[in-house]
Amino acid sequence: MTVYLRSLETAVPPTVLIQAEARDVFAAQPGLTRLGSRLVNTCFDSAAIGTRHTAVEEMTMAFRSDDPQFFDPATGLLLNPTTQVRNDIFAREATKLFIDAARAAVEACPDLTLLDITHVITVSCTGFFNPGPDYKIVRALGLDPAVQRYHLGFMGCYAAFPALRAAKSFCEADPDAVVLVVCAELCSLHVRTSNDPDTIMGSALFADGAAAAIVTSRDDPEAPALMQLDHFETVLTPVGEEAMAWNIGDHGFEMILGSYVPHIIDDHIIGALKPLLDRDPALSGLPYRDIRHWAIHPGGRSILDKVQNRLELTDQQLVPARDTLRDYGNMSSATVLFVLRHILEQPAVEGGERICSMAFGPGLTVETGLFTKLRVAGGAPQVRRTAATASLA
Repeated sequence: MTVYLRSLETAVPPTVLIQAEARDVFAAQPGLTRLGSRLVNTCFDSAAIGTRHTAVEEMTMAFRSDDPQFFDPATGLLLNPTTQVRNDIFAREATKLFIDAARAAVEACPDLTLLDITHVITVSCTGFFNPGPDYKIVRALGLDPAVQRYHLGFMGCYAAFPALRAAKSFCEADPDAVVLVVCAELCSLHVRTSNDPDTIMGSALFADGAAAAIVTSRDDPEAPALMQLDHFETVLTPVGEEAMAWNIGDHGFEMILGSYVPHIIDDHIIGALKPLLDRDPALSGLPYRDIRHWAIHPGGRSILDKVQNRLELTDQQLVPARDTLRDYGNMSSATVLFVLRHILEQPAVEGGERICSMAFGPGLTVETGLFTKLRVAGGAPQVRRTAATASLA
């Protein structure tokens, strides 16, 4: 049975972090050592990021509050709220992104009604609340109260793939299934000033965003699918368990992103891809660059550099990942869906175009997916913002 991705839509919060300005704020914090200050400048400048989005509205010079919790523009100080304060904001602001992205994905399939949706899968690793985002989407969109709901929590940057794989399984089990998949992450809630290299790196890379898709085996000639979901694979590298992790602390979630992660990916990416490409005899043994499209999760510039060099991919094949990193930063699980959207917006050639996709996360886990692009996503990039855009402090 063929399973299709019928729509793919994205959303971001309104406040924009301009990388150079964010760097200056973080570099000016009074608790930094000389080495810490040097690391801030190096990490921010080498990240290949121009702008990111954040749900923390007070991360702007224009915002004024009698009780600032994250940033005080009057003093230029970054503050350190508790995990509860951060999670309360997640419950409020992530809900908006989940609903905005979900509604856009449903509206992009005019042949489907709200009551056609049989399953909802939500994904996030940057906060918790219950009734959760799956419930909020059902209520806000007016879906059937009996819709099956699932939430994948705390998996990290690769979690869009388990969600899509589960959606594909549901559709293979039930030809009438229509699955709504929504990833939303507020990584910026957990940034803080620190001399710790991992924390600094996280502050330089992570951002907020959401993406949503409709997955079904139904195919309407009047509203053809964007992409065919062919195969998924999971590989755990033999080393790296301690190199990438995501823990809960008293003042937010704490990222461990060791400097050796790009080297681990470099050493093991060929082996991680083999089970996926072996699923298609036409691709097994083919030079990697002969696969037209590569949707690589931009965990950071050095990761993209290692993947490109190891697989001998062209600069053009890395454009979707590098453009996503430049414009949005690393939005954890939602990011690879932004990259896929970028590819789906590119002009199409005759026949189906293969897409090889991958994302990396704690474990060290490598999730891969093989897809076939069927048509071009309509119009210009449809990134939705919840309000007028503001500029970062």
